[in-house]
Amino acid sequence: MYKLTIQGEEREISEGTSFLELAQQYQPEYEDDIVLVLFNNKLRELTKKVSGDGSVSFLTTRDQAGKKVYRRSVTLLMQRAVYNLAQKAGVDVRVRVMHSISQAFYCELVGEKQVTEAYLADLKQEMMRLVEEKLPILKKSIHTDDAVKLFHDLGMKDKERLIRYRRSSRMNIYSIGHYVDYFYGYMVPDTGYLGYFDLQPYDEGFALIFPDQDTKKASEFRPPHKLFQVLKESSHWGEMMGIHTVGALNDAISGGRIQDVILVQEALMERRIGKIAEEIAAQGTKKFVMIAGPSSSGKTTFSHRLSIQLMAQGMHPHPIALDDYYVNRVDTPRDENGEYDYECLEALDIELFNHDMTALLNGEEVEMPTYNFKTGKREYRGIKKRLLPNDILVLEGIHGLNDQLSYSLPKSSKLKIYISALTQLGIDEHNNLPTTDGRLIRRMVRDARTRNITAQETLARWDSVRRGEERHIFPFQEQADLMFNSALIYEIAVLKAYAEPLLFCIDRSSAEYLEAKRMLKFLDYFLPVPSETVERNSILREFIGGSCFQV
Repeated sequence: MYKLTIQGEEREISEGTSFLELAQQYQPEYEDDIVLVLFNNKLRELTKKVSGDGSVSFLTTRDQAGKKVYRRSVTLLMQRAVYNLAQKAGVDVRVRVMHSISQAFYCELVGEKQVTEAYLADLKQEMMRLVEEKLPILKKSIHTDDAVKLFHDLGMKDKERLIRYRRSSRMNIYSIGHYVDYFYGYMVPDTGYLGYFDLQPYDEGFALIFPDQDTKKASEFRPPHKLFQVLKESSHWGEMMGIHTVGALNDAISGGRIQDVILVQEALMERRIGKIAEEIAAQGTKKFVMIAGPSSSGKTTFSHRLSIQLMAQGMHPHPIALDDYYVNRVDTPRDENGEYDYECLEALDIELFNHDMTALLNGEEVEMPTYNFKTGKREYRGIKKRLLPNDILVLEGIHGLNDQLSYSLPKSSKLKIYISALTQLGIDEHNNLPTTDGRLIRRMVRDARTRNITAQETLARWDSVRRGEERHIFPFQEQADLMFNSALIYEIAVLKAYAEPLLFCIDRSSAEYLEAKRMLKFLDYFLPVPSETVERNSILREFIGGSCFQV
């Protein structure tokens, strides 16, 4: 017998009892489906058996970890259904999971089949048939060498490449019946859990749509068209370079080609920034370039590089940080937890901002404020500006796309740019690389270097940062005139050496340890690249240090 603490209650459990049996006992107390457990601060699949004394917490499809388990499992279900339809029709077809957009995965078919309404209807019917059969999703540990051979024989070249660089001697594979694949994370016990999804055609492929707040209903699909086009363009460039998965990037690193990849990537980024500057100069009416984006997108470096390109067009840019228009700290609104909410629009002195910008637009001289983050007060240090005919203001801050911030400025005087690090790499063809993970690693490295903030503190604050982005940034992203992707195809390989030591410092008993462990597993897929190879004006330098700009 084992002694377990479940929801504050001590119970004795027989040896051999699975977590699934416990979950079934407690499921009536939960509105959402239990899909995972936390046993002694370690995530465990429901199919695992209790292996000792300890505490058990149940995670549902509403929890972040549970949501990932559900989406991963539905993806495997979709792949099995695609395989079944291909076998039935006698055609060679496979599916690629490309991007995460609007509570969905964007997928494309590869091979002898086009995405049509009829095909998606058949695919959904086949997926629901598999759901009704409640087929077990089996997990098996095999030797890494055997996995390489397995995926070679199955024609899954992307997984074969990825696994060749794995250091561990064994790895887990999952299967529904005879269909086998590798996945980055845990699964539900069987297909009966997976009845909540939808399929819709989109662009050249289709969207596999998941639940959101209502965990038992597929969410409404509202694709961000502008953002999607940026993702598509970035992926196309990666494929032209022959690097669209982590395994392909590792091949470039081990093959001694990474310096060329870095130079080409940075040249492409500079070309894009130059085109933006050309467009601004050609319009001739813009006086305010409003730059906004989520945390760790590289907004500061981008604004500096754009300013240089504007100067090359004969313009005189003036960078302005919207942070300098913060209200005094004592006047900052507080969030639902009673903490200062620096990310809400009301944390800025909107009236003062509009007064100053309007005065500048009218040709008046304005003394600009500077926010002192140590004292929490706005200061004036004699910095004065006046807009001359060739002058332009480059404003950077999270609310730049929100017209409520700049309500008094004519729309014709503003050009709004949305910047984000939209990762174009996939771990392999079925495991996409979350954009938020790339930004989190950037922030973790920068916070430790410039703000003396530990990785544990960064992880603890991340959910709050993400909530702020969902409220104040993402709703306005499609209002941008232009979008810029700051993700670098090689950056995780460089950040790896900085991030791993920070994550290893997180204590096993802390609440952030599970996320740290997941991030370490994620980084383990990448071969390292030395930072000396990175250009001094690179956006990556904003995070690892050594930039030629003051960032």
